[in-house]
Amino acid sequence: MSVAKREYKRVTVKSLVEMKEAGEKISMLTAYDYTMAKIVDGAGIDVILVGDSASNVMAGHETTLPITLDQMIYHASSVVRAINRALVVVDLPFGSYQSDPKEALRSAIRIMKESGGHAVKLEGGKEVKESIKRILNAGIPVMGHLGLTPQSIYKFGTYTVRAKEDQEAEELLENAKFLEKIGCFAVVLEKIPAALAKKVAESLTIPVIGIGAGNGVDGQVLVLHDMLGMTHEFNPRFLRRYLHLYEEMTKAISQYVEDVKAVDFPNEDEMY
Repeated sequence: MSVAKREYKRVTVKSLVEMKEAGEKISMLTAYDYTMAKIVDGAGIDVILVGDSASNVMAGHETTLPITLDQMIYHASSVVRAINRALVVVDLPFGSYQSDPKEALRSAIRIMKESGGHAVKLEGGKEVKESIKRILNAGIPVMGHLGLTPQSIYKFGTYTVRAKEDQEAEELLENAKFLEKIGCFAVVLEKIPAALAKKVAESLTIPVIGIGAGNGVDGQVLVLHDMLGMTHEFNPRFLRRYLHLYEEMTKAISQYVEDVKAVDFPNEDEMY
């Protein structure tokens, strides 16, 4: 069932709560550079996540762990310069917040001051509560992230679905409620059973954004390069490819190479 959309000239953390209250689903995609962010923002996305997935997508690393705070600020700055409407949320990278709440605050402040981002996102629940509190006390909005947490991949050892067992499911629900209680404005749930995600969303007053968490949550997020089909080796069940740009771009570039070799480009109309 469709819900009447309220028009927002600028999406804020308050806007997202209003969307949840109105039953309007929240759209969220990643972006890491100016050009792509400008397209995504112009298409009407609600939230742009400058994700630490840039470590995989932009730099070719196997995990999200290698990306640095300086690199996240670089990507976030490029995105912020492109947007007019979307809320820009920036991931705190691995090692910038987990062990030292003071370091977490310094990292978040750097992101806000140097990139112009609007909020930060970090992984974990009660185990990172002091870091979250420090950041929130500084007036910086925080989005939580539970379920499959890629920064902990070596702890889990796999990217399979999380919280299938009752104990882990109960812990996840408790952590989600805890994140709401201490002041997070939203929570991302990654790769968990749809029934559990729906239960979490119904238990919270703040928005719950899913990725591989079914459609009973308040919104969805995907990695932009995945949904556009620029990547082609990553094929999880939750991914819908809206384009197949890997094939299209390969075809176009191959044609360019052929035209240059054949001295067909540039032609008479393309020269001065």
